[in-house]
Amino acid sequence: MSGASWPRAVFERIHATSSDPWGVGSRPYERNKYRHTLALLAGQRFHHALELGCSIGVMTARLARQCDHLLAVDVAEAALVQARRRCAGLEGVTFYRGQLPDGFPDLPAASCDLIIISELLYFLSRADIARLATHCLRVRQAEAPIVLVNWTGPTDTPCNGNEAARHFVAACLAAGLKVTQAQHHAHYRLDMLGACCKTE
Repeated sequence: MSGASWPRAVFERIHATSSDPWGVGSRPYERNKYRHTLALLAGQRFHHALELGCSIGVMTARLARQCDHLLAVDVAEAALVQARRRCAGLEGVTFYRGQLPDGFPDLPAASCDLIIISELLYFLSRADIARLATHCLRVRQAEAPIVLVNWTGPTDTPCNGNEAARHFVAACLAAGLKVTQAQHHAHYRLDMLGACCKTE
């Protein structure tokens, strides 16, 4: 297992061999994961949301129902072609191709009231996870949640899902956030970070 972040070419190659290489549109695992992720956000409306690791846009289409504006990011143009097609007609949804963390979208500071990072972190090195956290903390509004979704099964990626989540969470804790949800399901985990409790 290499410790370097996976390059864009790997993801383009994976998507070139299959229209849905991760099974995000068909696997029961994915449906269960989406259901639990959206349950964390039930009843909330977001003005400017950011989804990192949107793949072919299955979660994007569902999340868009709760967002006035949703910017969805992926590294693979082949995935984004499908995501754009899937979300065509949905108001407020835009897509951006970028290799994270260096290709993070150019967003104003404190502009996002929701950030979701789904099945992405474990493809990054530890250093790149920390750099991505820095970007997210810069664009996050003071009360905005950050939701992490990570596969926890076997992998040949730079980190496994648990390690990746721990590295990102540690960076957020150091910045003064707290863990508001920590759920461990079969084969994946959900972590939500938010503002620390206000003191009177």
